[in-house]
Amino acid sequence: MAGDATARMHAPVLRDGDVADRVAVEEPLEIRAGDTALAVTMRTPGHDEELAVGFLHGEGLLAGPVAAVGPTADLAANVVVVDAPLQAVARERRFYTTSSCGICGRGALDEVAVHAAPAPPGPVLDRALLAALPDRLRQPGFAVTGGLHATGLFDAAGELLCVREDVGRHNAMDKVIGRALLDGGLPLAGRVLCVSGRLSFELVQKAAVAGCPILVGVGAPSSLAVELAADRGMTLCGFARRGCVNVYTGGGRVRDL
Repeated sequence: MAGDATARMHAPVLRDGDVADRVAVEEPLEIRAGDTALAVTMRTPGHDEELAVGFLHGEGLLAGPVAAVGPTADLAANVVVVDAPLQAVARERRFYTTSSCGICGRGALDEVAVHAAPAPPGPVLDRALLAALPDRLRQPGFAVTGGLHATGLFDAAGELLCVREDVGRHNAMDKVIGRALLDGGLPLAGRVLCVSGRLSFELVQKAAVAGCPILVGVGAPSSLAVELAADRGMTLCGFARRGCVNVYTGGGRVRDL
């Protein structure tokens, strides 16, 4: 289903009657396990398999490795089937998520702690490197539409390992984490996640469940995002722009030069 991951990310429209423009595509994706529909999310098409497994991992619904993931047998559009053992609670829950909000109302610290161990120690990075990470994100979809969020996965040297764009900020992170899961790269110990927007509770949650010790954002964190990062021993950095960055939690991983 992924195919050319950028082919369906934006679509032509007319504005003001006759001006050609391009906008980010937003379509529903249904995530299934066998014949059971587990979730529907509004997302930008592309890397849908990564999104599906990243979402299930972030919600703590996977009970074992993913054997296969892909479209249904009839190749129905906007449906992904995940072949993996699931937690018993998975089939009792149904999700509907939007591109703006993720799964609202589940922001309990103790719920995240069930699925996310405290972050491991290290790595220690220069403040200047953390501040520069947003500039290293490759965002071709955003350059065309101005309407896509991005998440990038970096190593401790600041090398970009993976980047994904989506109309939903939580989807972009799910795609990056899903890629790491499929490649056997979880937990993300020693890695850094960087997002192109604000730092919400749900993004810290997903990073914590993936075992990533450092999360950087271009925008501001919420109060609950800071509380969760501190609770899980993560380093949370916001307002990373123009060579500066604010460190809200986990300052021991940040080296000031």
